[in-house]
Amino acid sequence: QVQLVESGGGLVQPGGSLRLSCAASGNIFRINSMGWHRQTPGKQRELVAHITRTNSTNYADFVKGRFTISADNAQNTVYLQMNNLKPEDTAVYYCNADLIHIVRGLPVADDDFWGQGTQVTVSS
Repeated sequence: QVQLVESGGGLVQPGGSLRLSCAASGNIFRINSMGWHRQTPGKQRELVAHITRTNSTNYADFVKGRFTISADNAQNTVYLQMNNLKPEDTAVYYCNADLIHIVRGLPVADDDFWGQGTQVTVSS
C-alpha cells in the first residue's frame, strides 16, 4: 500500500522560511510526478507547485519567486522550500502523487494519492 507522509510544517513569522518534505513509500514502481496543494477552511484545495519525474516544474502565480519545489527521485521524496512567507500562505499543505504501483503483482497507474496534510501558519 502506498503512503505519502508530509513533514516540516509549523508556525513562522511573516518573511520567514519553512521547508516541507513528502516521502512516498510502499509498492511503488515509478513516480511520474508529485505536487503540493494547499487548503484553507471554506475554500477549495489549490495547486501550489508541481514537479515531474524529468524535473519539469510549474508554480501557482501567488508563489512564483518565493517557493521552490524539488525532488529526490531515488528517495521518492519531494520538497517545497517556502521563503518570504506571508500570512495569506497560512493553510494545510498536502502532497499529491501520480504514480505506478504494484497491486497483486501487476503495475497499476493512479494519480490520486494524497498525504495527510501539514499545517503551515504564518503569523507574528
